[in-house]
Amino acid sequence: MAARAMWKGVIGLGEEKIPVKLYSAIEDTNVHFRLLHEKDEVPVKQELINSQTEEVVPFERARRAFITDEGDMVIFEPEELDELEPEASRDIEVLGFLPPEEIDHRWYLRPYYLGPDGSEEAYFALIQAMETSGLEGLVRWTMRNKQYVGALRLHDGYPMLVTLRYDAQVVPIESLEAPAGPDLDEKELAMAGQLIGMLAADFEPEQYHDEYRQRVMEMVETKAKGGKVKTRKRRKEARYEDLSGALRASLEKERIRA
Repeated sequence: MAARAMWKGVIGLGEEKIPVKLYSAIEDTNVHFRLLHEKDEVPVKQELINSQTEEVVPFERARRAFITDEGDMVIFEPEELDELEPEASRDIEVLGFLPPEEIDHRWYLRPYYLGPDGSEEAYFALIQAMETSGLEGLVRWTMRNKQYVGALRLHDGYPMLVTLRYDAQVVPIESLEAPAGPDLDEKELAMAGQLIGMLAADFEPEQYHDEYRQRVMEMVETKAKGGKVKTRKRRKEARYEDLSGALRASLEKERIRA
């Protein structure tokens, strides 16, 4: 099935305007359930309830409030918050270009593929220019009433936008204590290195699955066919008193698996 564009924008690179389409590069594979009334299996719905009177409150009669550190409520009218939303725009503003390693993985959030929106000549020119420079762009745009900062980069020759977290969203590593502990002795260090060597592998994403989702879907299929399902008890993992014992057990396990 062909990818479906979810938004259109225009990358501004100096005087050059490059119209592009955005395609989500990830899919939601979570299992979604409907909530039913236990007794008659009719779908139930959520309502806003006045916590004091138990009366149902229509959504248009609800207001948003921010609770301050002092416990005070700052109440907003809908139009007050609407005025704060960024102005709608199709512009993707290039703020600058930088080496890819300048942005570490803590900042990357959600990836989008970029495809041409009419002007393929400008689209390919952008790709060639980025390939030649080896740099990625730092960009800013507004999409669906929300402003984003992102990285404009190439992946296997395809341009991508990846939204970035804001600085305030990333917890400084300095908030943790620096790693510290007793040094491994020579024997432990050798076993640890051997274990890491035995576990060395290529990244093959097709080998990894959402095992919870897989079990849920297998249960759905069984129940849909009228079958009965069994719940299984989790096995307890063996615990070792010392690091050497744990390393020896891990090495033996990998030797058996190899």
